[in-house]
Amino acid sequence: MEIRNIAIIAHVDHGKTTLTDALMRQTGMVEEGFTMDTNALEQERGITIYAKNGSLFYKNTKINIVDTPGHADFGSEVERVLRAIDTVLLLVDAQEGPMPQTRFVLKKSLELGLKPIVVINKIDKPAADPDRTHEEVLELFLELGANNEQIDFPVIYASSRQGIAKRKMIDESKDLTPMLDLILEHVPPSGGNPTAPLRMQPFNLAYDNFLGRLAVGKVEEGTIVNGAQVFIKAKGEETIKGKITKIFTFEGMKRIESEKAEAGEIVMIAGLPTIYIGETICSDESSEPLPAIAVDEPTISLNFMVNDSPLGGRDGKFVTSRQIKERLERELETNVGLKVNFSPSEVTDGAIYYTVYGRGELHISVLLEQMRREGFEVQVSEPQVIIKEENGEKLEPFEEVIADVHNEYVGTVVSALSERRGLLMNQHEHQGQTRLIFEIPTRGLLGYRNEFTVVTKGEGILSSRFVGFRPHVGEIVRHNFGSMISMTSGKAVAFALWNLEERGTRYIEPGEEVYEGMIIGNVTRGEDLDVNPMKAKQLSNMRTSSTDEAIILAAPWPLSIERGLEIMKSDEYLEITPKNVRLRKKYLSKTDRARAGRKENKE
Repeated sequence: MEIRNIAIIAHVDHGKTTLTDALMRQTGMVEEGFTMDTNALEQERGITIYAKNGSLFYKNTKINIVDTPGHADFGSEVERVLRAIDTVLLLVDAQEGPMPQTRFVLKKSLELGLKPIVVINKIDKPAADPDRTHEEVLELFLELGANNEQIDFPVIYASSRQGIAKRKMIDESKDLTPMLDLILEHVPPSGGNPTAPLRMQPFNLAYDNFLGRLAVGKVEEGTIVNGAQVFIKAKGEETIKGKITKIFTFEGMKRIESEKAEAGEIVMIAGLPTIYIGETICSDESSEPLPAIAVDEPTISLNFMVNDSPLGGRDGKFVTSRQIKERLERELETNVGLKVNFSPSEVTDGAIYYTVYGRGELHISVLLEQMRREGFEVQVSEPQVIIKEENGEKLEPFEEVIADVHNEYVGTVVSALSERRGLLMNQHEHQGQTRLIFEIPTRGLLGYRNEFTVVTKGEGILSSRFVGFRPHVGEIVRHNFGSMISMTSGKAVAFALWNLEERGTRYIEPGEEVYEGMIIGNVTRGEDLDVNPMKAKQLSNMRTSSTDEAIILAAPWPLSIERGLEIMKSDEYLEITPKNVRLRKKYLSKTDRARAGRKENKE
């Protein structure tokens, strides 16, 4: 049976997983209602976080499909997958056209010599413009330096949600058969000599409580056999011996245990506890390792530490520094985009922390959300961008930002991003919408996404991609608001919160427990304000219309992990427990904060 290996790549929310699910259902590999986004966080957020393998059978051909994430923070997942497949289906939204991650994943595909199949998806949207999208995709191919063969890409039009595809817009279609036929026509059979010495390169890792670390990869050459002795090789590294204890292939979304697999097949293997992405598994010790898989470096860092707030330790099962360290070590087993410095450091108050490096705020917030659901309590510092120094010059990460907004919001968005050192590179208007393209330091983008959602009334789309390290641009003012800090401990009272509403935005509800130094809201004036959220209404035996005024509170702006990471400042910690997300000052008492401020000024 022939094997074809494909990956589905696109910008976030352009329909990759929906299309994969529809292909699986049509070929009878899964039941109705199944989705490849099996992780609870993926289902809640509506995005793919982890690359996943599946397969389907069509016309006596096995098609291995890898569904990849679309968000830039999980780009490391995509980079690895592209080395193991024969071509990609590049999905582009028929209304939005190419977006930042479209450019990122297409560039990686073209550099590897792949010949993409372009899927113009969501043709059922009212504002869809497939012809314009086709032209924009062609321009993108030319801009990224595609060769003549790559520019002559096949195009198919689809609606993942309806489960239909067509070669031309005027064609009739009732299912995805035209797309499956196109894959067989344009994707070459996955090759490799099955009689040559074994060479296989993992592009993904998994973990099993019984089998330990699992490696997922394509058998490039030879045949992998259960129980075989193998060698693990990487350029510049010592060769390690190992033994294969289990081999799994994929049928639909099921793992099927197998005794062997030949060149071209994508498999999952067990028995190699130290295997890592990009290393080469060989049967012959003299074999040359395959080219290494490069993964982009992290761009932000923050400190993880024990939650030592006055309310710390009440919700969580895992609260110690040792437990946090063990959890981060487990995360490194499978999360390749993450790095951790396990050499414990001490902050000024003696607390031990571990420095975690990630690809972006979403990348870190997903890890923190998983930890809190597992019962961990942790406290983190403000995210900081990673600054490099080359030839005596400071360099910082920059991002390309695309903002799609209604015309009426253009001035507000341009002004805000310009203040954050963003440079407007391009601007064009289409049917009442304007697309703004900026290049901006990652420092300037941190903390802006929520502000963007507010100023565009939830109707704008903001996307970004990392474009490289560039000269440092100096100071950037990210926050123009102050913090509303509780000066007492106890339970918040509605009357006190009502009186504070005119000062700014509230994060908490009446009855919530607070402590001295906890941040309960922000102040529009830009300076920190110490407040008493427990101040009760003065009682008297006189009744007047003013004293009997009804207390009607506006809805609060509750803190989430992502929101907290965006709005927190350098002198604050984000406290994360299974039940609560809180912001607090590093120094809880007003006296300690004043003392710390005086010390900073002296230095």
